[in-house]
Amino acid sequence: MDYRYLGRSALKVSPLCLGAMMFGGEADEASSRRIIAKAFDEGINFIDTADVYHAGRSEEIVGRAIADKRDHWVVATKFGFPGGPTVGPNEQGQSRKWIVQSVEASLKRLGTDYIDILYFHRALTDAPLEEAVRAIGDLIRQGKLRYFGLSNFRGWRIAEIARLADQLGIDRPVASEPLYNLVDRTAEVEQLPAAAHYGLGVVSYSPLARGVLSGKYAVDAPPPADSRVARGDRRILQTEWRPESLAIAQAVAAHAARRGTTSIAFALAWVLKNRLVSAAIAGPRTEAQWDGYGEALTLQLDAEDEAFVDSLVPPGHVSTPGYSDPAYPIEGRKVL
Repeated sequence: MDYRYLGRSALKVSPLCLGAMMFGGEADEASSRRIIAKAFDEGINFIDTADVYHAGRSEEIVGRAIADKRDHWVVATKFGFPGGPTVGPNEQGQSRKWIVQSVEASLKRLGTDYIDILYFHRALTDAPLEEAVRAIGDLIRQGKLRYFGLSNFRGWRIAEIARLADQLGIDRPVASEPLYNLVDRTAEVEQLPAAAHYGLGVVSYSPLARGVLSGKYAVDAPPPADSRVARGDRRILQTEWRPESLAIAQAVAAHAARRGTTSIAFALAWVLKNRLVSAAIAGPRTEAQWDGYGEALTLQLDAEDEAFVDSLVPPGHVSTPGYSDPAYPIEGRKVL
């Protein structure tokens, strides 16, 4: 395994990070544990979960599965989203109260006494940042956290968090986790350059565009019965379920076939070819899906492949002109 340093930290991670979002839900515990064991055998040492994935069941399964090899794994989890469907105003967000409460709950579910990386799961546009950074600094000093990171943060917020960390005398975050794939390249505009400038490693999520880039969705046919779209997954319907992305996925599949590989390996390898990226999160639902990811680690892409992707989606753009993710709206216009 060609382990990479995570940003400017001394922490080394596998370029494939095992995403545990499906564990405890679409993937039952037995399947999840087999995937984790297989990943371990293949040299993967990086696993990503969150407190809200399947109401904490993902963390519980991860904790049980890695218990006897805990120090091998770099375990990342997250805080910030509400802890359930009916919660109070302080059972979410980035207050000291909620950060401490959520970390203690994650430690219990994971069955460990430390978390390697704790991410802000999202940026809250109306919440102060300094309190959260101070609280995380305290948890690091207590030994409950080793590092922290930022998920879905725009470039200027990455800069502000780095400034606050410097001001407060704690280490800067080690990782930024943006959405990044070949049908949504908007992270190239500011998130990836900002992360590189401030020393954060990039751990991109959804490198397969929530499965669209697997090529399994035809442009003019119903989705497969076992797919996210058929299950009514809200996020894929908000984001990647667009005609332009479906057409591009078919073009990528044809190009990959000509190269003697799969669209899955090609799309993953394209993300990992960006030297600003430390790792890509691959979140399988089945063992077969996990088995399909490994080829990306050895697939060599060339200038012709890069030009092919650029012809589909120009650098910094998305497949659909004018599209923006409704979960992360544009902030720069405030109407009087």
